[in-house]
Amino acid sequence: MTRFIFITGGVVSSLGKGLASAALGALLQARGFKVRLRKLDPYINVDPGTMSPYQHGEVYVTDDGAETDLDLGHYERFTGVSSRQSDNVTTGRIYSDVIARERRGDYLGATIQVIPHITEAIKEFVVSDLTDEDFALCEIGGTVGDIEGLPFLEAIRQLGNDLGRAKCMYLHLTLLPYIPTAGELKTKPTQHSVKELLSVGIQPDVLLCRAERDIPDGERRKIAQFCNVRQDAVIPALDVASIYQVPIAYHEQGLDREVCRYFDIDAPAPNLSRWKSIMDRVTKPEGEVSIAVVGKYTGLLDAYKSLSEALTHGGIANNVKINLNWIDSEIFESEDTVHLLDGVHGILVPGGFGERGVEGKIAAATFARERKVPYFGICLGMQMAVVEAARNLAGIKGAGSSEFGQCQNPIVGLLTEWERDGIIEKRSEDDGMGGTMRLGAFDAVVQKKSRIQDIYEGAEVISERHRHRYEVNLAYEDDLVAKGMMFSAKSPDGVLPEIVEIPEHPWFIGVQFHPELKSRPFEPHPLFTSFIGAAVEQSRLV
Repeated sequence: MTRFIFITGGVVSSLGKGLASAALGALLQARGFKVRLRKLDPYINVDPGTMSPYQHGEVYVTDDGAETDLDLGHYERFTGVSSRQSDNVTTGRIYSDVIARERRGDYLGATIQVIPHITEAIKEFVVSDLTDEDFALCEIGGTVGDIEGLPFLEAIRQLGNDLGRAKCMYLHLTLLPYIPTAGELKTKPTQHSVKELLSVGIQPDVLLCRAERDIPDGERRKIAQFCNVRQDAVIPALDVASIYQVPIAYHEQGLDREVCRYFDIDAPAPNLSRWKSIMDRVTKPEGEVSIAVVGKYTGLLDAYKSLSEALTHGGIANNVKINLNWIDSEIFESEDTVHLLDGVHGILVPGGFGERGVEGKIAAATFARERKVPYFGICLGMQMAVVEAARNLAGIKGAGSSEFGQCQNPIVGLLTEWERDGIIEKRSEDDGMGGTMRLGAFDAVVQKKSRIQDIYEGAEVISERHRHRYEVNLAYEDDLVAKGMMFSAKSPDGVLPEIVEIPEHPWFIGVQFHPELKSRPFEPHPLFTSFIGAAVEQSRLV
């Protein structure tokens, strides 16, 4: 029997519903339950794949090729449960599906309305593709009171009646702001937020209250009285030093205890030893390294959320603190700026789209190659490293990428076809933007006796998640190999390069995929573990 926990948020956005959902999922796991986490996003885009990183943060890609909200990254990192296409839905996708049904005549001439047709489609999503999960945690995006979120709130209200309250619990995340001039926490925003939720027929069962300092018992009692919940169900959610401390902090405040009490479950206490071990490494590192991330979207660090966490995981694996230096790649397109990279122990150039800043990424790759600084290029970062080698090692004039217009030698070109599960998928320049990239997990065959094979502990075939439309052109492979670059992994058919490396360099690797999407605090990705290990060695030389 699957029990459903619906997580809503109020007062302001960015309170941390995704982290709260992930932490609760981890706590229930630690008590021995099987969990599944889902995100319901009210925006009208079909998925976040075409949204600017400055608008929405990173796009998280699942094994089965879904472009999803970044919160699914939190879910996977905290629980280790791989997300699927069926774990993220938007208003746009719901409406698209309903309209497609109407066009087929599935509704037999009925007038299509938000209630019941849209809400029924949302409910179908919530309860579908579940098997033996004990808990399904469903986060509702946005803030209570947003007009676009009303159909989702109505749908989960109805599910409380359809499934019975014994199977459904409502958890509401709110804010208790501290007013310095008054010297006190204010409960009124939480009261108003719950009142807004009550106006659509939902009575929260547990309140998770974000605050920057301890919440006095008197304030908790006041919230309980005004919001019609038990005082023990008003859970403080205080600021902590690391996101990986959140499960421990929420357990200490009784969140998982209240969930078990609500569902009348007698479960063993959670085993949080591995979370405590992670926090020991985070708070008591044996050293530190400086990593420069040379990217295009450094103005909003959520654009690189999985990347920053994967670097942290690499630090955990090497027991060092990671000092990240976020640098806009456009800076390096001016003269006399490359000195900003002096003294860093590693350079990482992440993925991105569009021409802006690419010459700066190439300059960063040149610096790393010539100065023997560990270099990690991901997706576009790999492509620009290959272009740099083509220009400056192989002497190929006019080397560039057709993504940015015509060039004399397109070292990187449009990916027009590839194989997935025995089926050839094809694309052209005329295709739309949404969902047309090479998306999801694909296998790669690793070159024997390469550094990559050592990093992957002798694996001959690896599987990694992709999100790209352009690919390095193998027509230039011989020229590059002759100058010291190895193509150390390719697609099983040998057509698509997946990894390049420079064997004579201390650590110079570019990958076409996004390894950060599969890194976990308890299972750091081997590439990030190795990269940070190389940075530690570099720190001893600087």
